[in-house]
Amino acid sequence: MDPAIELKNRMNISRATPLFYKVFAMVAAGMILDGADVYLASAVNSAIIANHFATIAQGSMFLSAGFLGLFFGSLWAGLIGDYFGRRQAYQINLVLFGFFTVLGAFAPNVWALIVLRFIAAIGLGAEIVTGFALINEFAPVATRGRWSASVSVIANMAAPLTLVLAAVVIPRYSWRSTFIIIGIAALILWIIRHNFPESPRWLISKGRYQEAEAIIQKLEVNGHTQFKQPISDQVPVRISLGRGLIVATVAISAVNLVQYTFTSWMPTLLVKQGLNVVHSLGFSAVMMAGAPLGALIGAILVDRIGRKTVIVPAFIITAILGLIYAQQRQIAWVLIVGFCLVTTIYILMASIVSVYMSELFPTYFRFRGAGYANAVAKILTVLTPYLVAWALTRVNANLIFYFMATVAIIAALVVAVMGPETKQRTIN
Repeated sequence: MDPAIELKNRMNISRATPLFYKVFAMVAAGMILDGADVYLASAVNSAIIANHFATIAQGSMFLSAGFLGLFFGSLWAGLIGDYFGRRQAYQINLVLFGFFTVLGAFAPNVWALIVLRFIAAIGLGAEIVTGFALINEFAPVATRGRWSASVSVIANMAAPLTLVLAAVVIPRYSWRSTFIIIGIAALILWIIRHNFPESPRWLISKGRYQEAEAIIQKLEVNGHTQFKQPISDQVPVRISLGRGLIVATVAISAVNLVQYTFTSWMPTLLVKQGLNVVHSLGFSAVMMAGAPLGALIGAILVDRIGRKTVIVPAFIITAILGLIYAQQRQIAWVLIVGFCLVTTIYILMASIVSVYMSELFPTYFRFRGAGYANAVAKILTVLTPYLVAWALTRVNANLIFYFMATVAIIAALVVAVMGPETKQRTIN
């Protein structure tokens, strides 16, 4: 048998081992920081606008700088990861993010903060691409969806926790202190993650079989899973690169636009409705408690009922809930509908970002495919804050939710028509 096929088959049927748990823990920790940064930016944006450190327009630039950094980070990680190794792409991103996030705490003005935010986000963009793709490559086939989505569950615990942290810390110690906390945490994790193993699938794709063999032996110490159909007889996921890029780009762009638009501007929208910063952050934290719940639901469902069966209905429900949320004026219903909307958005985040996107590409193109799809999503989110700021100042905040609903419906149609089902199927 071809050594590459033999090694892949052994990986596919292996059970979880201490080495896999180590990989899972380090990836999940990085994703927690990623999640924390998203909501930290949201809280900081509200604070710097409220205390006149920045105008609404400058706040939009602050958010856009982060998205633009994520764009370049996604491209960089994709190229480095596919050509020079997953481990190489994973080395520098956290130190870049941590160092420049700490520097952001000392920004003398909003323009310096915007520049530092851009550079820090380059490192964060690489983290997003590499983390989920690595879990996808290390995890056994039988539970790949569950493990990948579980990273999203853990990562999205950062959502309510970060907003609670911001609600407590920002009024007492200013927004600068939150940058110091997150930046130092990133640098500590960078040190811990120094000996991260290379992906055996990438080593196999480069013909480095002996190195892959040494890692695979550690990944099969707990034995193998028995399948009704031999894993070697299964037809791998096969989809053209062009079609895979279309499905991945539309799906990831839609879920990012919906998620970032709603969560990044949630505190600001509440402030515009008359709440002060402390209360708006507290209410946002309540609604964002739906993030880990949604990710958990996604993690449970993707391996049980399939990827597309979760993704398509979740996009449709997101569109409906977004339109309902736009009509709410009573705080109780704002919290209830907002919680349900966040839950549904994060079912999508767990299913698409954590699982489905990486399964659409073969190993030799996986990081670039994920990087390109993420890059398009991020460049679109660079433009979105300006739409939001325009809607808040010139038109009506409801326009934001009409936009979200339209994007979600388009994505549901693309995944339904063009997307393959990848549940428990081997990947090349």
